[in-house]
Amino acid sequence: MLINGKCHCGNISFSLDWVEETPDIPARVCGCTFCIKHGGVWTSKPGAALRVRVRDPAASSKYAFGTKTATFHICSRCGAVPFVSSEIANRLYAVVNVNTFEGVDQSLVRKAGSDFEGEDVDSRLSRRVRHWIDNVKIEED
Repeated sequence: MLINGKCHCGNISFSLDWVEETPDIPARVCGCTFCIKHGGVWTSKPGAALRVRVRDPAASSKYAFGTKTATFHICSRCGAVPFVSSEIANRLYAVVNVNTFEGVDQSLVRKAGSDFEGEDVDSRLSRRVRHWIDNVKIEED
C-alpha cells in the first residue's frame, strides 16, 4: 500500500511504501509537549520505504529538543510536522505523522497513547532501530 502525505501547503511531501496492502496502521499519540502542541501522531513500519521531498528547503526548519536524538521536520510556511528523523550508526530512520496522510481511510489508523519520558538514550535509539522506518531518502529541490 502506498501512503502519500504532506504538510498543509505541500512544501514537505512524502510517499510511504507500506509493506501490506490493507493494513491496520498503528499510531502513537505522543505525550511530549512538542507533539501535543503540533498534533504529532506517529507511525512507522520496519521494512517500509519512505521518500520525502522538500520543495523549498528555505521554507522548512529542523528542531531537536531533549536528548537531541531526533529531528522534527517542520514546514516554516504552514507549521505542520510531517515526519521526524533520527540518524543512528550512520543510517537514517523516520516516523511519519498520520495527521498529514492524504486519502487514507482513518478507520485504518489505530491510535494509542505513548510515553517515553525517562527513557535513557541507549534504550531510545535501540527502540527506534527496531521499530522505525529504516529505508529513508530525503530529496531537497
